Amino acid sequence: MMARTICVVLLAAVVSAGAVAQPQPPAPVPSAAPTVQAGDTRPLHVYIRSGLKSHGEGAHDYPQFSADWSKLLTDKGALVDGSFHFPSAQELANTDVMVMYKGDAGYMTASERQVMEDYLKRGGGLISIHDTLCGDDPQYYSTIVGGSKLHGERNFSSGAIKYTIVDKASPIMKGMSDFEINDEAFFKITWAKSPEVHVLASAPMPSSGEVVPQMWTYERTIFGGQPFRAFVWMQGHTYTNFKNPQVEGMLLRAIAWAGHYPVETLVNGTPPARTGGRGRGREGGGDASTAPGGRRGGQ
Repeated sequence: MMARTICVVLLAAVVSAGAVAQPQPPAPVPSAAPTVQAGDTRPLHVYIRSGLKSHGEGAHDYPQFSADWSKLLTDKGALVDGSFHFPSAQELANTDVMVMYKGDAGYMTASERQVMEDYLKRGGGLISIHDTLCGDDPQYYSTIVGGSKLHGERNFSSGAIKYTIVDKASPIMKGMSDFEINDEAFFKITWAKSPEVHVLASAPMPSSGEVVPQMWTYERTIFGGQPFRAFVWMQGHTYTNFKNPQVEGMLLRAIAWAGHYPVETLVNGTPPARTGGRGRGREGGGDASTAPGGRRGGQ
């Protein structure tokens, strides 16, 4: 009887020791950058998601954009990372804004959707350029960037894109006037309904004259997280248009806006104190139009 008792005690000790010795689960990937305190001058962290070139000379030059804008943004004081693949949670952990210039970025696996949603939940910003908004599920992707195009559907109009600036009060459109570029526009868009996009500029389609939004912002809170911001510029088919002074300044302001930084952060080329955002509070100064209570017309 005593021997049996000893065996039971020893067995319990072994099981207990084994339980203690079980490997611990890996530490979770951080879902947000460290908290930024008032007066912090941490540079805006930008991730450029690019792709392989898909068209002929001077068109859809995603790799060239990655190279040129990595340098431009770095020269403007930003921290820049990027890749030609869908970013991992680790790669987005400290990212403020993901700039996407890649064909058909709306295609995402279930795991990629989860990474994207986790990023947006903590307030990460998005910039979508040209056919980045194309994919296989425009209904879903419209809830990410406000409007989406179904891949494979003939849905473009090429020629003179004559912009009318709809919201001249938007900080992103500061100093801009109606202008024209030769490029490509999309017109069959699945639009988000709740909330809707805030249109910044529209243009008549060269083929039909139908007026369709071509620049917009989209702000939403999902899954009980922090508000996220997205900006869409429908053009970018013709690569030289990125050098247009109005386009370049607009994109620089949009990137800062999407990251909850003062809109002139990158235009000025120096990283001033943040206005907050991404669940960190909004201590300190900055452009009032970037704070929730200071938005104008959805801005």
